[in-house]
Amino acid sequence: MITSTSNARVKRLVNLKKKRKSRDEEKVFLVEGIRMFREVPVKQLEEVYVSESFYKKERDTVELVLKGSEVRPEVLSDTVFDYVSDTKTPQGVLCVVRQMEYSLEEVTAGECPMIMVLDHLQDPGNLGTILRTAEGAGVTGILMDQECVDVYNPKTIRSTMGSVYRMPFCYVEDLKEGICCLKKRGIHTYAAHLEGSQNYEKEDYRKPCAFLIGNEGNGLRKEIADLADIYIKIPMKGQVESLNAAIAASVLMFEAARQRRG
Repeated sequence: MITSTSNARVKRLVNLKKKRKSRDEEKVFLVEGIRMFREVPVKQLEEVYVSESFYKKERDTVELVLKGSEVRPEVLSDTVFDYVSDTKTPQGVLCVVRQMEYSLEEVTAGECPMIMVLDHLQDPGNLGTILRTAEGAGVTGILMDQECVDVYNPKTIRSTMGSVYRMPFCYVEDLKEGICCLKKRGIHTYAAHLEGSQNYEKEDYRKPCAFLIGNEGNGLRKEIADLADIYIKIPMKGQVESLNAAIAASVLMFEAARQRRG
């Protein structure tokens, strides 16, 4: 059992928690909590750390999840586990997981893709919520520019509630080029925009489509919005000008899902 916060493995975990550079260099990320542990793809799992008290209560659960895997849990004292955890009330299990790798082709695959295109999204909670909602709405992939928040940020990972394991996504160097690739594949592009002339409910999303969602404070950059086939808007009442990025994305995704069910 590891009982010191100066242990080299503990210091490494803290670096992986805090620094994107450390995560990207090792091509791994951290997940916490019993649900995220239960759902982790075993082939992506590299290490498991458990608190002493958690392991005493949930040893059978840990062994069941790790059945058939060569990974064995490393026990940390409760104090050390609290030190490496990113939550105020740690659940007692933390995993080091290999990062997912998807190509643009994989993200846009399928007979009738529905893609979310995210431009300069900055809030980790928003990104995590979009990934989780996207899975529920049947989105086939998520495309992001390099300025978007890190999908492997611990807060993003928590917000996905496991959807990060299953929702294809990729970052592209040039978002304009990425959108042009979508258009070449016959994917109709819609910009969620305050200047939209068309109510979002009036469009037909049963064909291959992509929704362009912009930065929380500034919306879509002009050069990105200009690539859309049409601007759409979510009509507002009262003095509300627009919705939170994740909420707006959710409204659009589930309208498309509703149409596709019909």
